[in-house]
Amino acid sequence: MGILSQLNSPVIFLICGSIVLVVALMCVVFAVRAYRAGKAIGMDVTKMKRTIVASATFAVLPSVGILLGVIALSGSLGTPWPWLRLSVIGALHYETQVAEAAAEAVGISGLSASQMTAKAFSTIALLMSVCIIWGMVFSLFTCKRYTKKLGAGAASGGEKKKSALAGFGDIAMTAMFIGLVSAYLGSYLGGFVSGEGLFRFAGSWLPLAVALVGAGAMRLFLWARERFDAGWLDSFSIAGSMLIAMASAIFLGRLA
Repeated sequence: MGILSQLNSPVIFLICGSIVLVVALMCVVFAVRAYRAGKAIGMDVTKMKRTIVASATFAVLPSVGILLGVIALSGSLGTPWPWLRLSVIGALHYETQVAEAAAEAVGISGLSASQMTAKAFSTIALLMSVCIIWGMVFSLFTCKRYTKKLGAGAASGGEKKKSALAGFGDIAMTAMFIGLVSAYLGSYLGGFVSGEGLFRFAGSWLPLAVALVGAGAMRLFLWARERFDAGWLDSFSIAGSMLIAMASAIFLGRLA
């Protein structure tokens, strides 16, 4: 039995599916409790139902990007594991990048399915899990204190203090994301600069071109949101930019 057959075995599907089912049931329980709490405090039932329908509708397109990530990773890691990761706690940009980095560390180029082994998969899966677990761990020890500070700032009338505390999280996340993007683009840019000719290293300039297309698509979404006051575009901008970038990768890959 090949490694992919093992990774797609009924036992793996049962293990991963059970975890996804528990998380899905938790979502249903919290949704029901939130709906009942809304009725208890006198919220408009019609508005709540409308919000539920709108939220479910706006979640469809962003989930397409997640589905594409599952499909992309399933060719080398099997279907259950990417399905579990991207359904519970993972993020598409994180899972694919960490999986590729871990694969290269164990000697597998480009997450090649033909080179995948049980040992390599174990290393990749462990690294994907360990690297993302710290958000939950730190939340256990810091979130309560952080929310107390926000509440204290509001209770004492310190709106500036509350705003500063809330803004720190946005700044920190933006800084970390910029650092992550810079690190990966820097590796491709280094390969591009060290090459011998523009059309001799498609593997170096193609990711840069796709990144520019994705950035341009995101800028277009932001412009449309501001120009037409369309706040609902926030739910579609990331997935839409990803789809446009993926389509450009196919087109530019043929040119390369």
